[in-house]
Amino acid sequence: MVRPAGPVALGRRATSPAAIVVSGFAVAVLVGTLLLLLPVSRNGPAGAGVVDALFTATSAVCVTGLITVDTPVFWSGFGQAVILLLIQVGGFGIMTLATLLGLLVSRRLGLRTRLNAAAESKSLGLADVRRVLVGVARTSLLFEAAGALVLALRLATAYDEPPARALWLGVFHAVSAFNNAGFSLYSDNLVGFATDPFVGLPVCVLVIAGGLGFPVLFELRRAWRTPRRWTLHTKVVMAMTAVLLPLGTSMFLALEWANPQTLGPMSAPGKLLAGFFQSVQTRTAGFNSINPGDLDEATLLGSDVLMFIGGGSGGTAGGIKVTTFAVLLFVILTEVRGDESVTAFARRIPREVQRQALSVALLAVAMVVGATGLLLLLTPFGLSEVLYEVVSAFATVGLSTGITAQVGVPGQLVLVVLMFLGRLGPITLASALALRSRPRLYEVPQERPLIG
Repeated sequence: MVRPAGPVALGRRATSPAAIVVSGFAVAVLVGTLLLLLPVSRNGPAGAGVVDALFTATSAVCVTGLITVDTPVFWSGFGQAVILLLIQVGGFGIMTLATLLGLLVSRRLGLRTRLNAAAESKSLGLADVRRVLVGVARTSLLFEAAGALVLALRLATAYDEPPARALWLGVFHAVSAFNNAGFSLYSDNLVGFATDPFVGLPVCVLVIAGGLGFPVLFELRRAWRTPRRWTLHTKVVMAMTAVLLPLGTSMFLALEWANPQTLGPMSAPGKLLAGFFQSVQTRTAGFNSINPGDLDEATLLGSDVLMFIGGGSGGTAGGIKVTTFAVLLFVILTEVRGDESVTAFARRIPREVQRQALSVALLAVAMVVGATGLLLLLTPFGLSEVLYEVVSAFATVGLSTGITAQVGVPGQLVLVVLMFLGRLGPITLASALALRSRPRLYEVPQERPLIG
C-alpha cells in the first residue's frame, strides 16, 4: 500500500509548523519571565513576583500591553529594556511567521515541506524566505526609526526632556506602537498627550502601519498608484480599514463628546484628535489618551466590537482580523441577495476560505464567552468591565478599565492564557485548516436542517 503524499503523510514525519510557532513563543515567554524575575529588573530591594513577571512577559511577547504593575515605576531601566526586547521579538516573530504562512499556503505547496526543507537543507524556497525576512526587518526598522526620531524631537523640544531621555522614550514608544503593543513609560499611558497632534498622530501612523500587515505593506510599496492591480487581500484590508477607522472615531465622538470625564473638557480639535486616537488604538494597539475606566458603557461595548475584529493578517494586530470579518460579511450579503457564490471586488471567495473564517470566528467567540464567564465567577467586577478586559486580552489590545491588577492571581492567569491563545490561535488555526484541506472522493446524501 502506498502512503499518500501531502500534509497527511508529512504530519506523521515532521513537526507541525503550528506546533513550532506555539513552542517558539512559549520559550520566548519563559525566557522573558526569567529575565524579569532578576532583582536588577525591578526598582527596589527585591525582585518581581512570579505572576507579575509571567504576566508582563506574556503581554510583551504577545504584544498586548495589559499590565499588573506600573511599568515606569515598578520596572528598572534594565527591566524596561527587557520588555522592549520582548515586544520587538514578539512583533517581528509573529509578523514574519504570519507572512510566511500566508505566502506559502497561498502557493499550494506543502507548508511543512517548505519550512522544514528551507531550515534543514537551505535550498527549497530559501530565496523567498530570505527575501520576506529581510523585507520585514527592513520595514520594521524603518518605521520604528522614523517614529522614534519624531517622538524624541517633540519630547525634547516641547516637554523639556533631556536628549538621552527623549531618545529612549521615543524609541520605546515607537517600537511599542509599530508592534501594536501599547506599553508606555508614562504611568497614565498617553493621557498627558491627548490633545498633542505631534505625539498622537505619529503614534497612530505607526499603529496603522503595523496593523495593516506586511503582505499589504509590500504590495502598497510595489503598486500603490494602481489599486486595480491589488490582490483581493489588500483590497479587503484597505477597504475595511477605511471603514472601521472613521466608524470608530464617529462612535467615540458621538458617545463621549459631552462626557465630563473624557472628551467633555477638551476643545473641538482636541476632541477630534482624541476620538480618532482611541479609534486607532482599538485596532489592537492599546495606548490610551483618555481613561477607559471613565468611558460610557455603550462606548465600552462598541470598543469590544472593534477590538474583536482587530487589524490585518500578517502584521502586529490581533483579533479575528478584518479579512475574517469581511469574508463573513460577504457570506451574509450573498445569502441576502440570493446569489450562489460569494464574491468580493469581482473575485470569487472559495468555500474552504469561508469555512476557515467561520471556524476562526466561532472559536474566538467561544474563548471570549468562556473567559468572561470564568472571570465573572472569580472577580467582583461587572459584565461590561470584565468583557472589555477579556476582549482586550484575547485581541491582544492592552486597553483596560483598570481592573487588571485587581482580578487576583487566578484571574490574571486566565488573562495570560487568553493573551497567548489570542495571539497564536487565529494564525495557527487558519494555517492548520488550510493545510488540512483536501478533496473528497465521494459525496454523502444531502439533507437540509431547519435554520432560524
